[in-house]
Amino acid sequence: MTQATTVAAVDLGASSGRVMTGRVEPGRLGLREVHRFPNRPVEVLGTLHWDILRLYADLLDGLAAAARDEQLASVGIDSWGVDYGLIGAGGALIGNPVHYRDARTNGVLDQVLAAVPAAELYDVTGVQLLQINTACQLVAASRAGQLDRAETMLLIPDLLAYWLTGEAGAELTNASTTQLYDPRAGSWAWDVIGRLGLPREVFPPLRQPGTVTGPLRPELAAEPGLAGLAGRLPVIAVGSHDTASAVAGVPAAGRDFAYISCGTWSLVGVELDRPVLTEASRAANFANETGVDGTIRYLRNVMGLWLLQESLRAWSGAGQVRASLDELLAAAAREEPLGVVVDVDDPAFLPPGDMPARIAAAARRSGQPPPDGPAATVRCILDSLALAYRRAITQVQELSGVSAAVVHVVGGGARNDLLLQLTADACGLPVVAGPVEAAALGNVLVQARALGAGPADLAGMRALLRAAQPLRRFEPSDRASAWDAAARRIHRSP
Repeated sequence: MTQATTVAAVDLGASSGRVMTGRVEPGRLGLREVHRFPNRPVEVLGTLHWDILRLYADLLDGLAAAARDEQLASVGIDSWGVDYGLIGAGGALIGNPVHYRDARTNGVLDQVLAAVPAAELYDVTGVQLLQINTACQLVAASRAGQLDRAETMLLIPDLLAYWLTGEAGAELTNASTTQLYDPRAGSWAWDVIGRLGLPREVFPPLRQPGTVTGPLRPELAAEPGLAGLAGRLPVIAVGSHDTASAVAGVPAAGRDFAYISCGTWSLVGVELDRPVLTEASRAANFANETGVDGTIRYLRNVMGLWLLQESLRAWSGAGQVRASLDELLAAAAREEPLGVVVDVDDPAFLPPGDMPARIAAAARRSGQPPPDGPAATVRCILDSLALAYRRAITQVQELSGVSAAVVHVVGGGARNDLLLQLTADACGLPVVAGPVEAAALGNVLVQARALGAGPADLAGMRALLRAAQPLRRFEPSDRASAWDAAARRIHRSP
């Protein structure tokens, strides 16, 4: 690596997206946001969809904005997992992709497990049992006849890359979230796919992170600002599941760390060389997802900041709260510690809706008074998240045999000082916060390496991140007994 290289990173989250440019050069790593946009689901006739065409238009606008100021060497796309679009004859999209929070998968997990018992399914795929998984979604779609005209199923980043390049495929890190991928074989789980009655032909070829998908289609020259990129700019498959890119963007030294990729969802885990497929792991509902360079993201999904986001939306819509998030967090810091706690993974919290009312109902179900007002509700959410992190980090160490000396928190939650301190206190471990844009940085570094312009391995990427990114450290206080007692109140072991 002898000169600066600039790439574009498209990073799509469940509530917003951004296009960023990353500049990689010896000893330096810069990131600049050029276009940020909302990602709002749309409900039509009772079905919740992603507005995928709006996202694609924003992607193109972001690329054009990036190209105005920088000479781009490539572009990579990462997004949330499990959701997909179906491509039919002639490459046309068959219907708008359905949102994982849609109710169509209610009860479908039981149908999946009737065809492939839980122990067998976990032994092959190693994935956490969740009704949002692609396996459940495709079974629901198949039984509704929606796969009959489909030629290819493309996960969200692969769908957008297909529209950019005309090349269809499935990048491994995102494919591993589907519950239809075999991490030991490195292939689609064909036996599971057959037993679920899903058509083999819709599953596209698999791609490794760092693979060049292809150049932008020449037809994109007609798009404003893209004439100089069409037919030339390569699209590179990065760790296209945003958590895979975020974990690649964890600035850890060594392997004795746990991570929390904290956004709408929180992904809590450790990085391993091989999957953990034990019965204890299955019972604890941990997932083995593929990471960059063949690593395993051994983790559990925790509901995350979704509870806070939906609470803010509910209060705003009702005109109940005019305070900013910073003001609410300051007020929450003054509330009684661990006054009310709930199980953030209660299925009642999964769909959109009146989250403060659901939190109050959950508190009552566990024999606690509901939180009194917005500040107390925010404190309840953050205390409860820290409890969930504590439980997951305790279990992941026991199940994997990895002893964590530090917890790295990346993503939007790395801005939330109250949550960071509560996490350090709950886990009894120091917390290192940052980078906030870990997914975009991991995306950038995988592209740079594919171009021969970045560090050659994860250790080198992480060393560059430590040198180039501002990080903050939070030390734990000695309050373990208080967290033990709080955990018992929601009928969960510590």
